[in-house]
Order: sequence, then structure tokens, then C-alpha cells
Amino acid sequence: MKSKEYNIIVDKHADGLYRFILSNIKDEFKAQDIVQDSFERLWINHESVDFTKAKSLLFKIAYNRMIDIIRRDKRITNSDEITNRHADSNFDYQQLELREIINNALEKLNDIQRSVILLRDYEGYTYEEIGEITELSESQVKVYIFRARQHLKNYIGKFEEVIK
Repeated sequence: MKSKEYNIIVDKHADGLYRFILSNIKDEFKAQDIVQDSFERLWINHESVDFTKAKSLLFKIAYNRMIDIIRRDKRITNSDEITNRHADSNFDYQQLELREIINNALEKLNDIQRSVILLRDYEGYTYEEIGEITELSESQVKVYIFRARQHLKNYIGKFEEVIK
């Protein structure tokens, strides 16, 4: 991959990669660090990377780095992670409430289920691309997505009964 192609990758995928990482770890600074580390690692190996596969490789690098940081943080502290949520003033109350319900439901999923759901439903990756990023087979990806969607459906359904 040439430097011009690398710059295209940065321009096209930096925001999506950041959103994906931030959705999983809920820490802006760590997400920024992971994204920057991922682009740095991609640059270090840019001469041996095929431009057509750079996006998948980039997300795979970021995903693996994110998992490493999550594991490290779990070893360092056994306390729950504190999440900061900043409400956008343009949303009305119902939108904020719905977003919080969805975020709470996503937090109930295990790490791999949350990752595959975010990659598929939020970022629009194919099952094959998700498999490459997460190092799972395509059938495993489908199973994780199915189970995660079932869990989300059950969780949100129960929450709707409480609200009524």
C-alpha cells in the first residue's frame, strides 16, 4: 500500500473505527488511543498490506488492541467501569431515554456479542468481514449475532412492560 492509499484509508475509516471502539469501551481517551495505535501499526506495515484488505486489517488491529486493553483494565481494577454519557441537547427526552435503554441492553451482552452486533448493525459490515476482524468463522459470527439479538429483544421487551 502506498502513502496515498494509506491517507485514503485514514480519511474513509477513522470516524467509523472510533465510533466502533467508543461503543465498546465507553472511554473517549482510550478509544482515541486505540484508533491512533491502530493507524500507527497499519502504517508500520503499510508496504506489505494490500489496499483492498486494509479496512478489515485496520479493524482487526483495533479490535485486538481493544480486547488487550479491556483485559488489562480488568486485571488492574476489579471495580465496575464508570461511564460518562453526554446528552446531545438536540435530542428530545424520548430519544435520550431510548438511547439509554439500548446502551443498557448492549452493556448486558458479553464482549464478543456486543462487538459483532456493533460491527454488523452499527457499522454495516458483512458476516465475512466481521469474521476476519474478530477471527471467528462466518457461522460463529451468525450465531453470536443471533444470540445477541435474542438477548436484546428479550431485555428491551421486558423493559417495555415495566414502562407501561
